[in-house]
Amino acid sequence: MRITFKLYAMLSDHLPDEARKTNALPLDVPSGRTVGQVIDEFNLPPKLVHLVLVNGNYIQPADRAGRALVEGDVLAIWPPIAGG
Repeated sequence: MRITFKLYAMLSDHLPDEARKTNALPLDVPSGRTVGQVIDEFNLPPKLVHLVLVNGNYIQPADRAGRALVEGDVLAIWPPIAGG
């Protein structure tokens, strides 16, 4: 099945070069793949995986391992952001 995987700020370094312009990567994943599994497959540093959204809905850290993705989902991840 196909999902869209988006990484923002410094996490975009984990995307292939051609995907960095849009921060988005169309991704084919096996049916039943979870948010946590996709995060693990891209070797994202746990301390930098802060805000995780599926189709605009926040996924709590405790729910990521069990939240299965479905065809057409958009998985977006942001690192912690500080500012003033």
